[in-house]
Amino acid sequence: MDKLSERKIQAEIENVEKVISVIEKYSSTKKLTEIELAGIATYIHNFYNGIENILKQLLKNRNIKFDDSPTWHRNLLLSALQNKLFNEQLYDNLLKFLSFRHFFIHSYSFILDTKELKSLIKIIFDTWKDFKNQIPGK
Repeated sequence: MDKLSERKIQAEIENVEKVISVIEKYSSTKKLTEIELAGIATYIHNFYNGIENILKQLLKNRNIKFDDSPTWHRNLLLSALQNKLFNEQLYDNLLKFLSFRHFFIHSYSFILDTKELKSLIKIIFDTWKDFKNQIPGK
């Protein structure tokens, strides 16, 4: 892997680590205000965005192309799975964050479901740990 790609991936990892630390700070809060819920949702979205950025770099470095269709987000995950960047369990967890990303982008913050956010928070820490353990070169 070239140095520029390594630096890009490392920068994304550092950014996701910051996101994870903020989510961890607020994840134990019992009752979140609407603004706090929207903030947590933004951080969950940022988490998934960082994952996608890392995957794009890894696939690019392997000269693996994925289409630029309206379903490219799902195709990116599928391509990463097919090229053995991670296992099926991690793929399934990442699909949950992808689904949330879609909802977050196309919805209003006042529609956020506290239970849904808490279910994602519950798996985000292990998902990140598994991702870091499975991505090549880390």
